[in-house]
Amino acid sequence: MTYKETLDFLFNHVPAYHRIGKAAYKNDLNNIIALDIFFGYPHKKYRTIHIAGTNGKGSVSHIVASVLQEAGYRTGLYTSPHLKDFRERIKVNNEMISEKEVVDFVANHQEIIESLEPSFFELSVAMAFDYFARCKVDVAVIEVGLGGRLDSTNIITPVLSVITNIGHDHLDILGDTLGKIASEKAGIMKKSIPVVISETHAEIEKIFLSKAAELDSLIYFADQRFFCNLEESGNQEGERKFRITDLINNRSKTGETVLGGDYQSKNIQAVYCVFDVLKAGFKISEENIATGIKNVIINTGLQGRWQVLANNPLTICDTGHNKEGLEYVINQIKRIPKSGLHIILGFVNDKDLKTVLPLFPTDAIYYFTKASIPRALDEEILKSEASKYNLMGESYTDVKSALQNARKKASQTDMIFIGGSTFIVAEVI
Repeated sequence: MTYKETLDFLFNHVPAYHRIGKAAYKNDLNNIIALDIFFGYPHKKYRTIHIAGTNGKGSVSHIVASVLQEAGYRTGLYTSPHLKDFRERIKVNNEMISEKEVVDFVANHQEIIESLEPSFFELSVAMAFDYFARCKVDVAVIEVGLGGRLDSTNIITPVLSVITNIGHDHLDILGDTLGKIASEKAGIMKKSIPVVISETHAEIEKIFLSKAAELDSLIYFADQRFFCNLEESGNQEGERKFRITDLINNRSKTGETVLGGDYQSKNIQAVYCVFDVLKAGFKISEENIATGIKNVIINTGLQGRWQVLANNPLTICDTGHNKEGLEYVINQIKRIPKSGLHIILGFVNDKDLKTVLPLFPTDAIYYFTKASIPRALDEEILKSEASKYNLMGESYTDVKSALQNARKKASQTDMIFIGGSTFIVAEVI
């Protein structure tokens, strides 16, 4: 098979969540355990850090990997979803797995693939774990795909578990309350393995504390140990300075981040807590942490987080797609000086629109569109639903034409924002 044919097999001939949604989700770990046995338990050949959460887990995964690279560790990074190329999911020191590796993995293991009929995600996790072992990484940062307890990545025993923000997403799979969602995320916690919780939330704090006590695991709430203050962006590219305060030792230091989103303050707090916990087992300096945060895009290729695509007009995209993530993004949009606002918006068809559409400003011009995936919500349906919240604009059958029209109508001093779905952002990057 060619690389293109291999991707066609992965995307269209095995169940894939990004294509068919809930139907691709497996409610057990049987397949990934079988694959793990077949490949000889590859994840046991290197240390791992496991990161779950509703929002922030992608940024935290990339920053943690960046810091480890700065400290000289050969670092594997498994994340999802990808934006442009499947190989973004599997990297070693920011080098994507090669096309040949992907092709050979699928071609050489057809017998077990046909026998188990694994999902797209199960196959990609098995591929990553096997690849990291063969690359002899020192440590791998593993981002959970969905949930935690039943996620295919949850066969590892990491040196540290991390759970970032808990919010309302994937309610049809994880549960319809924050408590149920938190319980699923807490499923990545392991016996006697420390866990960092990014944010203290009164409604769910007891769930994490109880689980940690049950497992005899040390638990650290990052926002009780560190506080990060982000300065307003001083330039159009989104770079921001920050001050991080160690609340336990009453010490502060400054740094810079190229990730301009307001929500990154929570992620930076989590990262500092992660390395405070890991300092006994890893040689990580304060300079490694500061440089890792500053160089995260260079070191890991992270994209789509408050990413500035152009100036005059200022054009920004962000992958925030649920209530908690979009609240941060929209509040930040409102603070930016501009003469007019143009929003290119699209969602997947299982999105609970009544929780997200009320967040958007009514004084913007909207360009309702859909990504080129089967799960995309029809642009006419979105336009109709949005009008119930006084969000007015036109519909476009594809993201490219929506962006072209926004650029035609926007003045140099206007702002264009693109978001609502990771898949919408993927098509403009």
